[in-house]
Amino acid sequence: MSGHEFESYFPESGSVDLADQSTSIDETTYAELRDLASRYPQPRSALLPMLHLVQSVDGRISPKGIEACAEVLGITTAQVSGVATFYTMYKRRPAGQHHVGVCTTALCAVMGGDVLLETVSKHLGVGVDETTPDGKISLERIECNAACDFAPVMMVNWEFMDDMTPEKAIVLLDDLKAGQEVRSTRGATLTSWREAERVIAGFPDGRANEGPSAGAPSLLGLRIAEERGWSAPSDANQSPKAGSSTPTQAPTEPAAQAQEAAAGAVETPEAKVPPKQRRKATKPGEGTAK
Repeated sequence: MSGHEFESYFPESGSVDLADQSTSIDETTYAELRDLASRYPQPRSALLPMLHLVQSVDGRISPKGIEACAEVLGITTAQVSGVATFYTMYKRRPAGQHHVGVCTTALCAVMGGDVLLETVSKHLGVGVDETTPDGKISLERIECNAACDFAPVMMVNWEFMDDMTPEKAIVLLDDLKAGQEVRSTRGATLTSWREAERVIAGFPDGRANEGPSAGAPSLLGLRIAEERGWSAPSDANQSPKAGSSTPTQAPTEPAAQAQEAAAGAVETPEAKVPPKQRRKATKPGEGTAK
């Protein structure tokens, strides 16, 4: 019966391009895949980093990459494909030399993430999940970059580009296309998406400490706490366990004030009754006629 077929709004989901059989996977790649599998008590636990390694070699999840992972782990290609097509970080079509992600979730959207994505898409001439014809840059809409204090945020090869504006984004994209050196706001100098994928797979490039680990907005709470002498309670300041006679430290002034305010805001059922209406509780049989 026609007219009731389900129409998918994600026609490319769940599919790996089997028509493209090109690959650069060789014996060195196989050795590294086996190395990853040996790092886990259960070899199959290595599948996620192994797929990232495949991407670092082939620029996507290739049919040969799926076969290689299945062979090393002793599982079926269907099982590998099920994982590879579930997570958005695994690309089913060739990604660009640089992979750009624009966050449009919640705070980033409020701060201009949608306008930022529109600007980037228009400047590159490609839509979301597409790659420029020259293979330089691919574009993705990201669901939360976990950097709300720097919104709106872009990522390039999974490195943060904070406090972005359409103007700054255009300069960044032009520098990437021209091969200019670009440094992450809070990270290393950008190399390429494939090299970043190799690091994610578990093969460090020695640049983990390049660049600041945190920015001023992330450290604001710590700075305020230091200025006011606040600190988290230590084990010695916690309430004693049952049967323990260890005394607890008196709450600090801000904490004591908060406790007093909370206590004053709580009304007991008895406090709600006017004094003249309160009665002494009686036991069964008391106050009854004899």
